[in-house]
Amino acid sequence: MKRNTVLGVLGVFALSLSVYTDAQQPSTFHGEISDSQCALNVHSLTKSHEEMLKSKSGAAGGNRSSCSLYCIQHLGGRFVLASKHFVYHLDDQELPRNFVGEKVRLHGILDPKTQIIHVVAIDVE
Repeated sequence: MKRNTVLGVLGVFALSLSVYTDAQQPSTFHGEISDSQCALNVHSLTKSHEEMLKSKSGAAGGNRSSCSLYCIQHLGGRFVLASKHFVYHLDDQELPRNFVGEKVRLHGILDPKTQIIHVVAIDVE
C-alpha cells in the first residue's frame, strides 16, 4: 500500500514538473517592434504612427522607426511587439532597439499574468 502511494505521489510530481517545464519553453510571436505610445493609442486613434508622422512639427521623422524612437526618447514610451490583435510589452528594452519599425519573429516566454514577454531572440521576417 505504501509503495503504491509513494509511486502515485512521484507520478503526480513528475507530471507537474513536465507541465511546468513546457510552460517555460520559448514561443514564437510575430509582429512589429513599435512603441507603447502609438501601439496603445496614447496619442493615436488608429494604433499606428500615422498621426505622429502627419503632425506639422515633423519631430517624429518620416517613418515608423523614427516615430518609435521619438516616442520612446521624448514621450515616455517603451518598446513593444505589436501584432494584429494584441500589443505585448517586452522585458528587454535594448535588443528591440535594433529592430524598431521592422516586422519580426520574436522568440520569448510570455508571462500570462502580466502579458510581458521575456525576450530570448529577435529575427527580421
